[in-house]
Formats: sequence, structure tokens, C-alpha cells
Amino acid sequence: MKPEISIAGRRISHDVPPYVIAELSANHNGKLETAIKIIEEVAKAGADAVKLQTYRPDTITLQSNKDDFKIAGGLWDGRSLYDLYQEAHMPWEWHKPLFDYASKLGITIFSSPFDMTAIDMLEDLNTPAYKIASFEVVDLPLIRYAAGTGKPMIISTGMADAEEIAEAVETAREGGCKDIAILHCVSGYPAPAADYNLKTIPDMINRFGLVTGLSDHTLDNTTAIASVCLGASIIEKHFTLDRMGGGPDDSFSLEPHELMALCRDSKTAWNSLGQVDYGTKSSEQGNVKFRRSLYYIADLKAGELLTKEHIRSVRPGYGLAPKFYETLIGRRLTKDIGRNTPVRIDDFE
Repeated sequence: MKPEISIAGRRISHDVPPYVIAELSANHNGKLETAIKIIEEVAKAGADAVKLQTYRPDTITLQSNKDDFKIAGGLWDGRSLYDLYQEAHMPWEWHKPLFDYASKLGITIFSSPFDMTAIDMLEDLNTPAYKIASFEVVDLPLIRYAAGTGKPMIISTGMADAEEIAEAVETAREGGCKDIAILHCVSGYPAPAADYNLKTIPDMINRFGLVTGLSDHTLDNTTAIASVCLGASIIEKHFTLDRMGGGPDDSFSLEPHELMALCRDSKTAWNSLGQVDYGTKSSEQGNVKFRRSLYYIADLKAGELLTKEHIRSVRPGYGLAPKFYETLIGRRLTKDIGRNTPVRIDDFE
């Protein structure tokens, strides 16, 4: 039996189209109206869910200028963790209006909590699921607390090795979570496609026996769509209204037309998988005319012996297959034959 979970009534498994999550993250850029507009665009694009991040700077880090708390290199070079998260965090008082607006639009909304108080607040909003971010996959007490709600849980696995993934999954199960999914992830912002090693996805499916997907930080949709062909049932991508918006996460996020393309093309990729089938497909039915088969190229009488001058392999494909050519030579005809007619097995003794 293949693994499956359900979030807000939407079944997620290998035999239904992939579940597309748009990550709002810090792309509100400090404006509630921007966050609302993002949810509206996510719904228009056809995604299944929009995801928030729920933390305060003092629940995710410490206010310190020591080197341990400063970012060196990459997208946020030189910034302190506290300052970055002060800018990026979503005020908690925004959550209810955003949950209400998503409900009005009919799109699922949930969040990544980063401490227990965030889980308590999200429970008050009756969140339908929890997402554990990659950097929190080692926070087993957080996972255990979220699992205690009984809600479905999606766990990102960026930077986690197989043992750490197994520990997180086991903790979620022991905590009471029955619907668990894991996402293959590379915690680079952005991450090059070559780092993704998508062949890990079928190994994760076999190793952990869970619904498995992709949290994709590459700059286009190619990696995400390819992951569907390797068994990904969930795709998560960061989403923004404008990649040039200047926010902490804007530069590696999809814009509206790209999210729409992802929703469309990931479903096309899933539909193309189908099942093992060597038979003629519905779109091929009319094209037998273009296959090769054996046709008579002379008028013949009953009783004549067939020679190589009497038949040819040509298009269309309504006669015997060309593989019978040699076995028919020298056979005696049982009926009169007209040229340009297909060769049949019952034409011969």
C-alpha cells in the first residue's frame, strides 16, 4: 500500500496530482496588504496551499553581535540573525486576518512554527497542518509538541542526514502524529539544481515509507517538475509578487506567472507518468495508416505461388506485418488477388 496523507480534505499521494505549496515566508516585506495580495495570487495560480512562517526574532534567536550570530557570505552577508528575523518575521496579529482571507478564497493555509508558543497560537486558529522547517528538523522537542496536536506534519530535511531524518520521523510518530510527509530539500538560497540529487527522492520513499516531496530553492521550475517524475507528491516553492522587491527572500522566489506554470506543468508531468503500458494509445488509433505492412503490387490468380515481385512492405499498416515477408514467399494463393490490397493470412493454403 502506497503512503498517503490528507490536509484539509485534500488527499496527497503518488496516485493524485502533486500538492503545490506556495511559501509566503518574508515576502510580505512588512506590509499586511502585500501578504493578502500574495494569498490572492497564490489562489489564482491554482496552488493547493499557502504557507506562513510563525516566529518572533526573540523566539528564533538571541539578540547578540557576537560572531556566532552574524551571517558571513551568501544572500544575507554581514547581517545579524536577530536583525534579519526582525525584518523577516510576520507579526502574529496578522495571522488571523490571513487565515480568514485564505478561507474566504477557498485555499488551504498553514504555517511553520519555530517554537511551542507559535504552535499554541496556530492551534487557536485551527491550522489544518504543520510544516517543520529544515533548520528545525533537529529540534525534536518542537516536533514532539507539534505532533501532540494530532495534525498532519510535513518535515523538510535540508542539511539533515538519514539518521536525523529517521529521528525526526520517529519523534513525530511517538508524539502522536499519524500523517507524516517529508520533503527532500537543499538549504541554499538559492540552491543550484546540481546540488539537488533528485535520485534521493525514490530512495527516501523506499527508506522511510512516507509521502515524499520537494522543497525547492532553485530559481526556476525545472527541478520541481523533474522531481514529480521521481515520485515527489508535494512541491514547495517560495512565492513573491515581485522578485525585485528587495525583501530577504524575494530574489529566490517565484513570481505569479511562474507559480501558475508550476501548478500547470507539475500536473502535466504527473499525468504523463501513467502506468506501464505497451499497447496502442488513444492518440495513436488513427495513425495505423502510417505503419508499414505487406501489400500486393500485382494482380494474381488463385493457385499462383507468391514471389518477391508480388508483395512489398509499404505504408499503410492494414496488412500483415513485414516480419512475415520471408515466410510467405513460395506459398500458394487460395483466391484471386487485386493489386494494392493488403496481404492477409487467409489468402494462402
